Amino acid sequence: MPKHVITLLMISFLTLDLSGQIDYKVKADFSYLNYIGRTIQIDPSPDWKGYYLNDGQHGKALSLVNGLQFNEFFFLGIGASYLDFQGTKGHTIFGEMEFSSEKTGIRPLFGVKGGYSHINNHYENGTSTGMIELSGGLSYRINQMFKLQMQSGIMFTQQVVFVPVRIGINFK
Repeated sequence: MPKHVITLLMISFLTLDLSGQIDYKVKADFSYLNYIGRTIQIDPSPDWKGYYLNDGQHGKALSLVNGLQFNEFFFLGIGASYLDFQGTKGHTIFGEMEFSSEKTGIRPLFGVKGGYSHINNHYENGTSTGMIELSGGLSYRINQMFKLQMQSGIMFTQQVVFVPVRIGINFK
């Protein structure tokens, strides 16, 4: 019995210690998705319905991410985005890792997103693919509660390569 009490006390102290080092954060951002090109070329058959997105079909995304800031540099979260590719609507659900400093002033940041993308295009029930994004940018900590971020990078989804240009805000 005393071993269980000691173990329980150790877990309690460890949890209390970690809760001081981990902060809950919310991020909201708007992105312009600049169409670059296709990741595949298809030799069409007679019943082929076409590519998932048209050539030059740029997009916009509105995202919300909930996550944990584990230390001064590492953020881990899950999020969702509403997509609009010039009338073709959809969504993404993703995980995000971000490396940036929590210090004041302008700081560099680097991010990785991976997940699932679905658009309601000309295919019956739309199309679903994986999504991956690598990005970099700048972060400016306004005060203890808010941080402004500007990012760009490269995104692969729906058989297309995009360059996202993003502006967002983090808050506790």
